[in-house]
Amino acid sequence: MRFIVLGSGSAGNAAVVEAGGIRVLIDAGLSAKQLTDRMKASGIDPASLNAVLLTHEHGDHIRGLRVMMKNLPVPVYATPSTAMVVRGGGVDTASWKIFESGAQFSFNGLSVQSFAVPHDAVEPVGYVFRHEERAFGLLSDTGHVTKLIAERLRGVHALFVEANYDDALLEADTKRPWSTKQRISSRHGHLSNAQTAALVAELAPAGLRRVVLGHLSRDCNCPITAASAVRGALASVEIVCAEQDRTCGWWE
Repeated sequence: MRFIVLGSGSAGNAAVVEAGGIRVLIDAGLSAKQLTDRMKASGIDPASLNAVLLTHEHGDHIRGLRVMMKNLPVPVYATPSTAMVVRGGGVDTASWKIFESGAQFSFNGLSVQSFAVPHDAVEPVGYVFRHEERAFGLLSDTGHVTKLIAERLRGVHALFVEANYDDALLEADTKRPWSTKQRISSRHGHLSNAQTAALVAELAPAGLRRVVLGHLSRDCNCPITAASAVRGALASVEIVCAEQDRTCGWWE
């Protein structure tokens, strides 16, 4: 199993997971042109994708979906409420595969477990991908780490997880009004570096070896700050940061 982050940040998010000849795109938050160009530059023919999986309906996770689906006849997997909102927004040419939050499904040996996450979206989910003896977790926009999230991610060998903001930088930020800061740091907003660090520390003893931090705020975080906060004393875990403006990976 391997994965690549095509881009991650407030301007757009997308990643590809590959195992056993199956390729799955998770979210399509970049423009269709960017998604296509970055996949091709990474050795991925968009026509080779087997499915698109959505975490939730926010624009930075579905921006390129409508245009992509005009030329890419692959199924789009989403929870019922997410699919309803995205279809209502104009993505009506896709072949939809609806699953309930918490459902498990598979693609020719690549198993996918969905799980509910707290975020200010209609029905957001995270995913755990398993193939043979390997497991990869993906936890995008999330306000706080629930017991369910920790249970679902326990045992993954690699994890993509958001580390959106540094508490001190968010508090000192002058671009965002107080109400926006409250939304970001709320229990249905985004994960801070400290929250992500606590999750990684909890998962490390169960076999976690690689963590890719994503969705870093340009103003309220930076790769050095985020990686340092999450790394802590976890010498056994590799910590790297995904970027908004270029692909990052492949990671085995």
